[in-house]
Amino acid sequence: MPTNRPNPMGTAESNYAERPSRIPGAVVWRLVPHRSQSSRILPDGCMDVIHSDGELFVAGPDTTAHLAWSTAGRRSTAVRFAPGTGPAFLGVAASELRNRRVPLRDLWPSGRVRRLTERLDEASDRASLLEDALLAVEADPDPLATRVLAHLRTGHPVAGVAAEIGMSERQLHRRGLFLYGYGLKTLDRILRLNGALDRARRGMAYATVAANSGYADQAHLSREVKALTGITLSELLR
Repeated sequence: MPTNRPNPMGTAESNYAERPSRIPGAVVWRLVPHRSQSSRILPDGCMDVIHSDGELFVAGPDTTAHLAWSTAGRRSTAVRFAPGTGPAFLGVAASELRNRRVPLRDLWPSGRVRRLTERLDEASDRASLLEDALLAVEADPDPLATRVLAHLRTGHPVAGVAAEIGMSERQLHRRGLFLYGYGLKTLDRILRLNGALDRARRGMAYATVAANSGYADQAHLSREVKALTGITLSELLR
């Protein structure tokens, strides 16, 4: 379950919580920063629908870390879709939202979004109301999304995934753009990075993290962390 968006900034600086959503594979998260500051949101292959005190917008899939400003006391409530499932609910290819934050009214009828935003502003349980609105879409996510993820997470190369699924690499690349926002090689890099960070956060030595995560060596791990997050692994873990 991805936990890189948002960066909760530590319990001393924010009130952050998440739980499994009633939407299959999704997560609901809530954040109320105790002080205003910038946070580094890492790429995770996901798309989020976020309500933040009068605003309702979509965070598209990122290719590198995104720096976001959090205002003290401003409540954010969101549904984070599992990788590849967001387009079914939002009605747009993930590639159209890549590295973007887009008002939901640009994707759904503006009147519908305005009424939903007003209800969310007044709701005591914003998370459940947002889930209800998304479940009402009656989306049917492409089962290919979970099949591809399963193959990548077990270490299959992109060519091997295409062969397992019975597609050409070009066909799979096009489907990947629609579902995830980028091709499978980029998605694989992001998934591998998140797996490595999970291991590093548990205190595993960096060289062991690299070996267990499919990197050639620790230097390769370091280069990928810097390329995808903008900072070093040690800085990131601090």
